Amino acid sequence: MHLESGSDYSKEKGRILEMSYDYVIPGRVQTFKGLGIPLVIGKREGYYIWDLDGHRLIDLHLNGGTFNLGHRNPEIIEAMLKAAEIVDIGNHHFPSKARAELAEMLARLTPGDLTCSVFASGGSEAVDIAIKSARWATGRRKIIGLAAGYHGRSGLSGAAGDDSAAKFFLSDYPDEFIKVPFNDLDAMAKALSSKDVAAVIMETLPATSGFPIPDHGYLPGVKALCEQHGALYIADEVQTGLGRTGYLWAVEGYGVEPDILVTSKGLSGGMYPIGATVLSRDVGKWLMENAWGHVSTFGGAEIGCYVAMKVLEISSRPDVLANAKKISEYLGNGFVEIQRRYPFLKEIRRSGLVMGLKFDHETGALMMCKKLYDEGIWAMFAGFDLSVLQCKPGLLIGEALCDEILERFETAIAKV
Repeated sequence: MHLESGSDYSKEKGRILEMSYDYVIPGRVQTFKGLGIPLVIGKREGYYIWDLDGHRLIDLHLNGGTFNLGHRNPEIIEAMLKAAEIVDIGNHHFPSKARAELAEMLARLTPGDLTCSVFASGGSEAVDIAIKSARWATGRRKIIGLAAGYHGRSGLSGAAGDDSAAKFFLSDYPDEFIKVPFNDLDAMAKALSSKDVAAVIMETLPATSGFPIPDHGYLPGVKALCEQHGALYIADEVQTGLGRTGYLWAVEGYGVEPDILVTSKGLSGGMYPIGATVLSRDVGKWLMENAWGHVSTFGGAEIGCYVAMKVLEISSRPDVLANAKKISEYLGNGFVEIQRRYPFLKEIRRSGLVMGLKFDHETGALMMCKKLYDEGIWAMFAGFDLSVLQCKPGLLIGEALCDEILERFETAIAKV
């Protein structure tokens, strides 16, 4: 397909768009072109990205929280380069200093009895590991997920949430994956009452459905129901963990201690892919019984482990977590003021720096996405609810940048 280049496109940008359409992601290129967002990211630094045509954008998408600590964070780059002087990805069959130290750190920093880590190359694989572990530990096959949940696009992870993509590839398992509405304890109780469920898997704040906030008592209620019916609780913290809510793990803010916790995206520091599934001691007993039950050549790559340890160290600093809560209030108050002037902003969902902005139109987030892009902000619409804009400022953001965000946001919403 020929993609016409206007005067505002660099020659290089047009070339990359053409090749991306021809060889990589034609559907996505066409979709974003239709929205008037022909973004090709070039330079990036801190919480800014630059389009190849020179257009600078404040990044409020952060690729699902991958860049919580900013693009090319100097401390993370230093840790990665220092590690690369000594190690490479390593050999997954043998013990390593990097994997052992990262696993110990995860055991220390995760809630409850989470002890054993199984490393992956990304979030989808880590969710697959969580589901396999739960099935082994309980001897049951069924998994309960949310009707509008998202846990990845691999085999098990793709079937665990909204399974439209899994169905597309004939990879859904309707008899093994049960879906219930979010915030509905009665539906959860009914689904668990059969007592043949291995686990409930939930994002603490479901990202792709626009970060709806759980009712008071909902998550503890789900955990109590799991315990009552012999099922395990899997907390998918891929997008909500690592300090984003002002707690290192979002589930901690609701007083829930999961049996399994999944982390990825931000764990990479945006520099080296890595994910981890952290299991309770009992759930992790399969690691002794079947030592090669799950192997991953790139899971827990040693350079990635050193990056992840630096990410955990930064993200758990008291001043960083305090900043997340402070900036949440600052931005939240700013959005409330804008909402008073523009009721088109219908609802502000906020848990720390995890925010969903719902607009009074079924495709309101799409419209805002385009206008914000024009005004120098990149924020992504929620894939399962196009009325909600995902707004995910970084952990290290300051008030000056917040003021710039609010000013540009108000300009954009006025134009919509």
